[in-house]
Amino acid sequence: MAVLELARVSKHFGAIQALIDVSLRIEPGEVVGLMGDNGAGKSTLVKIVAGNYPPSDGTVMIEGRTVAFHKPADARGEGIEIVYQDLALCDNLTAAENVYLGRELTRGFGPVKVLDYRAMFKRAAELFAELKSETRPRDLVRRMSGGQRQAVAIARTRLADPKIVLMDEPTAAISVRQIAEVLNLIRRLREHGIAVVLISHRMPDVFAVADRIVVLRRGVKVADKPIAHSSPEEVTGLITGAIETA
Repeated sequence: MAVLELARVSKHFGAIQALIDVSLRIEPGEVVGLMGDNGAGKSTLVKIVAGNYPPSDGTVMIEGRTVAFHKPADARGEGIEIVYQDLALCDNLTAAENVYLGRELTRGFGPVKVLDYRAMFKRAAELFAELKSETRPRDLVRRMSGGQRQAVAIARTRLADPKIVLMDEPTAAISVRQIAEVLNLIRRLREHGIAVVLISHRMPDVFAVADRIVVLRRGVKVADKPIAHSSPEEVTGLITGAIETA
């Protein structure tokens, strides 16, 4: 059963049609590369799945159930997590404190509660070990590389035991070595049966890690096929319009 299914989803903002009849199925543990030029509708689609926007038409289904998200918390409650391009990390906090930001563990009795740093640091260490990341719970985020920061953001999504993780340009503006680290993090999520939607302009990264590729152009889905049956040249043609559909 598909973990996520969009059925003829459209979204308009006044006279602007951002998405037009987009249907999409994502299976558990599948990595889907979502590509398209600026203004193609990628961000709108992701924001609908993440609960930021309701669709104007069409339905969203999680594991066969029709759902209606009114806010991002509704999507998180259904197992959908998102890692934004800016990561939304606090530089002055440790890796573990960022993993638990807004979800802190406490201990104590009655009205007197204190933060349970020991439990948070222990669980954060387990998450980094699962992701095979060298990031340590007590490391300060401001001293981290781009790849380590991605590990913190991805570990934060793992706290909620997600069904699907949406990743917005995770390899933008980081080094080649750090890109390899982030792609390995995506592979770890797949190994745990978590579906990933990878939004990226970087063709080599998508072809390195995705099982399937979906291309949007001017709000319309123009391709949805296994990555093994496509090529960077075909995708470039689909994005630019040199190739109509595939």
